[in-house]
Amino acid sequence: MLPDLNSIALFVKAAELQSLTRAAESSGMGLAAASRRIALLEHRLKSKLFDRTPQGVQMTSAGKLVLRHAKHLLIQLNQMQADLDEHHSGRKNVLRIQANTSVMAQHLPADIARFSLLRPDITLTMKERWSKQIVDALRLGEADVGIINASGSLDGLECCPYRHDHLCAVLPNNHPLAKHDELQFIRVLDYPIVGLEHGSSLMHLLTTQAGIAEKPLKLHVQMQGFEAVCRMIEAGMGLGVLPQHAAQAYLPGMKLQLRPLTDKWAHREMLICTALGREKTEPLNAFVSSLTQAKNIFPDLTNE
Repeated sequence: MLPDLNSIALFVKAAELQSLTRAAESSGMGLAAASRRIALLEHRLKSKLFDRTPQGVQMTSAGKLVLRHAKHLLIQLNQMQADLDEHHSGRKNVLRIQANTSVMAQHLPADIARFSLLRPDITLTMKERWSKQIVDALRLGEADVGIINASGSLDGLECCPYRHDHLCAVLPNNHPLAKHDELQFIRVLDYPIVGLEHGSSLMHLLTTQAGIAEKPLKLHVQMQGFEAVCRMIEAGMGLGVLPQHAAQAYLPGMKLQLRPLTDKWAHREMLICTALGREKTEPLNAFVSSLTQAKNIFPDLTNE
């Protein structure tokens, strides 16, 4: 007999949370019932999936193997349901697009507007989210296409290049670092930082690079969007690091200076992502093709 899908979903939650108790709570069932489900799943697979410890559960080598297949199975199931929902609702020419803050603040709105002029028969729904949330949404079939900055695991996705951006330091006028034409990130780390909320790919990148430099990231305040970050910097709350093209939009109305970062990692690639293995409709293919060609027609403004 094949394992039931509810038990597989429970197993994945327990593996990710490293706790059967929290997985049971998340699934709306008692711990005893969850334990029975996992025990039955182990019996049917003839493999021990977890080692129980006082701190929670740890996957065995067999559990790690099963987890990879279980995640893929649940992704396919969610994609099937998403396709059926679209079929029943008749929304064959609706594309669900998700993009991160960096992408939305730069070229994507203009590129989408040009596509809509060419294909008015395709309805586009847009949602702005962090890159990791977009990756999860694509895997679960909750989005048709995502545009993100390359970072983290992209397993289960098919990706192609979109555009590039370059990070810069954002400084108040008359700041000591403004005398330099460009800066290394390590110089920025000497000062308090105004950043985005945790969860953004940009903050993950900055935190990682600060760790590599063996210097603390002195987060003074965290904001939800680029404009709010710039206003806090203008008010003297610290320095910031933002995509150069996006930050340039705020210069006319604020007393700010931009200095490109010389670090190699400051040059970032944007990716167009879709779920691997999912059938691509003609509208989806047309949209992806339009975005991949946009850079050749309307080049990035920052140096590459």
